[in-house]
Amino acid sequence: MPIQFFCPRWGSEELSWGTFCQKVSDAGYNGVEYAIANNVTEKELDEIWNTVEQNNLKLIAQFFESGDADFSKHHDLYCAWLEKISNYPCLKIDSQTGRDFYSFEQNLLLVNEAFQFTNQTGIQVVHETHRNKCLFAAHTSKEYLEKIPELKLTLDASHWVCVAESFLEDQSEAMQLAIERTEHLHARVGYPEGPQIPDPRVPEWQHALNAHLSWWDRVVERKKKENTVMTITPEFGPNPYMVHDPVSGQPIADQWAVNVFMMNLLKQRYR
Repeated sequence: MPIQFFCPRWGSEELSWGTFCQKVSDAGYNGVEYAIANNVTEKELDEIWNTVEQNNLKLIAQFFESGDADFSKHHDLYCAWLEKISNYPCLKIDSQTGRDFYSFEQNLLLVNEAFQFTNQTGIQVVHETHRNKCLFAAHTSKEYLEKIPELKLTLDASHWVCVAESFLEDQSEAMQLAIERTEHLHARVGYPEGPQIPDPRVPEWQHALNAHLSWWDRVVERKKKENTVMTITPEFGPNPYMVHDPVSGQPIADQWAVNVFMMNLLKQRYR
C-alpha cells in the first residue's frame, strides 16, 4: 500500500509557487494540498497547476470558504467552486462542507452536490471533520456516517478533540465508524483545549500525539488490507493555530519543521 504525503500551502503563502514547489519536492513530499479561495481566477489556477506538475508533484484541492450563513448563497457558492475546479486534475478534493448550524437536510444537499461532481468528473470528494462545518464533532458526524453510507472523510481528529474537550474516550463507536470511512488524513495533533499542540517533538505532548497515532494507525492498517493508496497531509498551521510568544510575537515552533518532522515520523512508522 503506497502512502503519499502532501504539504499544506497554508503557512507558506509568502513563497512564490516555484520556490514553494521546489522546497516541497526537496523535503520529500509527493504533492501539495492547496486551499483554493473562491476568488482565485482560472488564469491563476492554470499557472499554479503548471508549476506543480513541472515539479512532478500532485495536488489535493481544498474547499474552505464557506462562511455565508444564508444556505441558498452557500449552496450556490459551493456549486460554483466545484464547477471551477472540475477542469483541473486534482488527485482528490478535501471539502470543509456545510455549517454546524445548518440542518441535516441542508448539509445533505451539499454532500449530494459533491457526489454528483464525483460522478461527472471521477474526482473523489472527501469531507473534512472540521469545527464550524457539518462534521464538526464526533457525535454529530456519527449520524451523517450512519445515514449516508457513501460518505468518505478527511479525518482531522484534532478538531473533534477540541470540540469534545477530551480524547474521545467515551465516543469509541463514532471514532471507529470514522476510521472505517477515512480516505485522507490531516496529521495535526489537538488537545482538549485546542486544535493544535504547540510542538509534537517534545515529551510534554507525547500523550496527545500517541492518542492521534492510535487512530491513524487503524486507518493505515485498514488501507493496507484494502491495498489502496493512503494520502496524508501533516497540517500543523501558522498563527493563530501556532502558539506565539505574546511579547515578541514570534512562533514558539517552526511550522515548516514541525510538518516535515510529522511526515518523516509517519514515513518511518508506516514504511
